[in-house]
Amino acid sequence: MAGHEVIVRPFSDVHRTGNKVVATLLHDPTVEGLDVALYMDGSASMENEYGPRGVLAKLAPVKNQVEPQMRWMLEYLASKDRDGKVRVAYWATSDGAQLELVGDLTGPEAKDYRFPGPKFYGKATVMLPVLRDFVAHMKQQIQVGAKRGLAVIITDSQISDPNDVRAYATQVAKEIVAGRLPRMNFVFVGVGSSVDEEQMEDISHETYPGVGHLWCHRIADRLEEMAELVAVLVDDTMTVAAGGTIYDEGGKILKAYEGRLPAVLEFEVPSTCKAFTLEVAGQRFTQPIPEEHEDEHHDEQEEPASEPVSAPAASPARSHRGHRH
Repeated sequence: MAGHEVIVRPFSDVHRTGNKVVATLLHDPTVEGLDVALYMDGSASMENEYGPRGVLAKLAPVKNQVEPQMRWMLEYLASKDRDGKVRVAYWATSDGAQLELVGDLTGPEAKDYRFPGPKFYGKATVMLPVLRDFVAHMKQQIQVGAKRGLAVIITDSQISDPNDVRAYATQVAKEIVAGRLPRMNFVFVGVGSSVDEEQMEDISHETYPGVGHLWCHRIADRLEEMAELVAVLVDDTMTVAAGGTIYDEGGKILKAYEGRLPAVLEFEVPSTCKAFTLEVAGQRFTQPIPEEHEDEHHDEQEEPASEPVSAPAASPARSHRGHRH
């Protein structure tokens, strides 16, 4: 190859054959700069799962079913976060519209952190304060390097304010499109038989112009399944899920990916094009296009053009179950 080939992250391989470019992603660019928060239901319906407290706790051994699940989720989510710290809060506390902030916890801290439940269990399950808290948190975090947000929200009951949640999510999507907020995703997990699945689906199926889906959801039958289900959903949501756009040097769109960005990108470029730019999740990555090998262009067969297609997947995400929007 004439000249020096420069491969820029997040690409691992770039080939040019004629006007066709095949670029393989080394890793998932959408999770760079990710900031994560975990909101755990603190309404009265969760009280039994946290176990008795005070005088009642002295009468019998306390079995806190939530704590081991919280620890597991926190360790996992901290591994995804840009600085290894997850914002943790109980929501739906007191009158049902309050948050009790636990703090910013690291993975190692999560291993033996105590999660006894909120100080005041809630009388309702109002979600709007969760969304407002996360948006305010992200506005602070983008000042110090955050490029994308992920909020995991756990509930075991019906949401009290679904219309307010949908209206606020619509406004969040507009802010993302306008560039005033980074790309965000909400992982909504219901636990147990009291969850309103139809309500969760109504919220999660919503699509927003220029953004697509903000939400994904699933229901765990038992609390013991919660942490694993969260991991599956987060993996599925954050694995090159934002789509992307390829531009030439002059800013002209060469190809737009509406849904999930594939691990191998294939597109046509003008004969004079020397570089392309991938825009994904509000980030831009400009990659010089290497000159094609002299021996790549044979009339008999074009085997090299097919080689990158069999390259490894972009991200290290393991095999997992799909999720519903």
